[in-house]
Amino acid sequence: MNTELQKEFQIKWARYFKGADLPFVFFYSDEEKYAEHAVKKKGWTCMIAQLNPVRKGKTVTFTQDNIGCMGGVRASGYPVEYSENFRYFLSCGIEGKSEGLRLKKTPELVDEYMKTSPDSKSEGKYIIFKRWDKLEDGEDPRVVIFYATPDILSGLFNLAGFNSADRFCVIAPFTSGCGSIINYPLLEGKREGPRSVIGMFDTSARPYVDENVLSFALPMGAFGKMVSEMDESFLITKDWERIGKRASKTGSS
Repeated sequence: MNTELQKEFQIKWARYFKGADLPFVFFYSDEEKYAEHAVKKKGWTCMIAQLNPVRKGKTVTFTQDNIGCMGGVRASGYPVEYSENFRYFLSCGIEGKSEGLRLKKTPELVDEYMKTSPDSKSEGKYIIFKRWDKLEDGEDPRVVIFYATPDILSGLFNLAGFNSADRFCVIAPFTSGCGSIINYPLLEGKREGPRSVIGMFDTSARPYVDENVLSFALPMGAFGKMVSEMDESFLITKDWERIGKRASKTGSS
């Protein structure tokens, strides 16, 4: 971890986003020392629910075997085989057996959606989540993740566009909660001109985040550039000063 960047961001975040929660990150590793932070699998469990302790400073580790949801396994880059009933799970369900999430109108739409859904690949046995200030030397975060209220989100959104002419430098793909903070930001990190990702619209994940919060995630490389430009951006204007004061009263979550 670049400790200078770590400190620089914390100083600037406290200055411009006073009272807002620090982001958290994830990275991959094969080192067995991270096994002590592994969550225990307890049947079906939404991955997003298990990330809440990270925001309080706890390290959380997953492997392919302890993620309690197939969507979380896939979003984390591990291989997964869905049952043939998945097309019904995401759509209309099966009468008399399961209700279905009704996120797609028909099973056929699910089939088409899955054909075009891109996948990232894991880079280690463990995927580790840590709050920004808990990162240590030798750790190489891949994606930075914010949980943000509308005011904080507006600041992050505009920072993402500050040094870009792309109208779509921030995207909101149709995906799971974990897909929006893991899979898509990882994929963006491989693009020229990586985009930031707004997410947590997934109705199965939303019960596990605060009602006034969405996620904002971006690859580490893009994050470093964003931090370096904060002091010359709109954050130094009176407009943001007013917004920042209001945001500091409500907090980030």
